[in-house]
Amino acid sequence: MSALFNQQLIFGLLGGLGMFLFGIKIMSEGLQKIAGNKMRKIIGALTDNRFIGALVGIAVTAIIQSSGATTVMVVGFVNTGLLTLVQAIGVILGANIGTTITAQLIAFNIGKFALPAIGLGAGLKLFSKNKKYTYLGEIILGFGLLFLGLTTMKHAFIPLKGSADFQHLFLLVGDYQLLGVLIGALLTILVQSSSATIGITLVLASSGLISFETSVALILGENIGTTITANVAAIGTNLAAKRTAFSHFLFNALGVLYILLLMPVFIRLVSALTPGDADFVIQTQAQASSFAAQIGDKPYIARHIANAHTLFNVINTLIFLPLIGFLAKLSTLIIRGADNHENLQVKFIDDRVLNTPPVAIGQARRETRRMGQLALEMVEETSLFLDDGHIKRIRSLKKKEQLINVLQHEILDFLVKLSQRSISTETSRSLSSLMDMVNNFERIGDHCEDIWKLGIHKYEGKIAFSYLGQNDVSLIAEKTGEFLQFVIAAMETGDQSISSKAIEYEDAIELLENNLSQGHIKRLHTGECAVQPGLIFIDILHSYKEIGNLTYDISETISGEQ
Repeated sequence: MSALFNQQLIFGLLGGLGMFLFGIKIMSEGLQKIAGNKMRKIIGALTDNRFIGALVGIAVTAIIQSSGATTVMVVGFVNTGLLTLVQAIGVILGANIGTTITAQLIAFNIGKFALPAIGLGAGLKLFSKNKKYTYLGEIILGFGLLFLGLTTMKHAFIPLKGSADFQHLFLLVGDYQLLGVLIGALLTILVQSSSATIGITLVLASSGLISFETSVALILGENIGTTITANVAAIGTNLAAKRTAFSHFLFNALGVLYILLLMPVFIRLVSALTPGDADFVIQTQAQASSFAAQIGDKPYIARHIANAHTLFNVINTLIFLPLIGFLAKLSTLIIRGADNHENLQVKFIDDRVLNTPPVAIGQARRETRRMGQLALEMVEETSLFLDDGHIKRIRSLKKKEQLINVLQHEILDFLVKLSQRSISTETSRSLSSLMDMVNNFERIGDHCEDIWKLGIHKYEGKIAFSYLGQNDVSLIAEKTGEFLQFVIAAMETGDQSISSKAIEYEDAIELLENNLSQGHIKRLHTGECAVQPGLIFIDILHSYKEIGNLTYDISETISGEQ
């Protein structure tokens, strides 16, 4: 038992595992930065077609390099109403296949390239001025660290080869496969990474410390353990999100159950599809030279384990893909109840997607467009209130103003958190632009509040505008609303060629405000207007002009001039 507490083992395992996890993190971030808009397009391809959903899950997880992260993101999408339960299950099934790419990469005979990869990757990241090469450097650096971590863990496990206690423990696991599943699940929950569990399993198996059958049991357990992350993330979400997370656990657990029952058949199938003998051990110097770059003493077992991992998830996906409706009904039956979860003020952003910056910035854009649409509704409803004086409109306007304030706080908080992640230069620019737009939309809401308060004062004080005065207010209100509608439409389409038209609108509103003010002064001189209505009239004109100025600032942000 003393071998289990050996300093070389503890330090090597901690250091190797740390390098492995850090390598995956850097590689994932580099891939996401290079993918950028493609990630958003992949997510946007989602439909009710379960096969497309599965392909999206494979693609996203291949980029993120974590099925747990994909599932957490999907739970967030379901919680905000962007995905249905059926769509989400399709994506998660695909994510299970996508995550097996990591194991396939590790199983390749490329461990000898770890140090050159670290050198090349670090050089590109530190010294390249081209952002794409910098991101490529991150991918290569992460790749190198991943393999260096595996090599470090391999050397750390050397003292265990002579440990009778350790050998007895894994002989026990070989006899009781459920124990292996439990160990694999607990280890995955502990390190919060299915890839790390697979890495450890590969090192143990390649070093000859555990058999192929024991490795498969650990891999099956990892597939259950990886579902816990999403179920923890679903705490505090709505029922649909909880059911999505539970569905992930459900089909992985059911898959593990039938594979355990058919374990001998599954082992033979993997062996038939994979070259070499999984239990072949290097014994001679000539053999050692031939397999010099392998992780350990069993040169074929890594590929067998990787293929077992992939095959399990492919089989499970093919079985459950036609049964998505059944899974949705079963999870609904198990997790019952009416959804009393109050709708969040924000619809499209969720902290669960922060670890995927390309997707997070896309969701922030959607929430900002929603905020802009809300500001437009406020401008239009405020103008209607000035026309008809129906006090019932104020309640609706106040709710919209409160919601705009909440959205400003939530979006800015979300963007600040996103800025603290490792993000690309493009994402950083988008983030800054969104912050500007969010603040400007909130200020538009404030000016609408100023206008309707002036309107309340006017109607409560029984203050009447002249026919010309009332017509003038309607004129500038219509032009301002038209300008804001034009800019929000440009936000929706991503049209950046709006500068000249935006300048025309702003000039027209400023000229209109100036002319209407001058006209009012003339009416004061002729006695057509009184002083008290005139003060309200001038303040209303000024507020509309300020809304026009803010709208122009938003147009500059959209066109990239600010």
